[in-house]
Amino acid sequence: MVNRHRGEICAMLDGREWTLCLTLGALAELEASFGAEDLAVLLRRFSASPLSAGDIIKIVAAGLRGGGNEIAASEVAQMRTEGGVTGFARIVSELLSATFGESKSQLPAVNN
Repeated sequence: MVNRHRGEICAMLDGREWTLCLTLGALAELEASFGAEDLAVLLRRFSASPLSAGDIIKIVAAGLRGGGNEIAASEVAQMRTEGGVTGFARIVSELLSATFGESKSQLPAVNN
């Protein structure tokens, strides 16, 4: 069972329920991946511009690994979820909200 107070969320990917969490390690991974010097820069990056498909893959993969799942970004790139790219955007939005406590109006858009 996920614990929202610890920043965990549940997502259905490829017909399986997964736990995702942006732990400090997962956040450090994302800082390095996005070239962000700190969490504030990373959050601004997520809030200020639409996310690409590659961005979504990186965030979901980091969240899955933070949730205790041994999975590579290349595996995430092959996964499916209900709603397609919109479903993945919802997962990222929920994960970032659980992590940073942002309101829904400040969550990232998807670049279509």
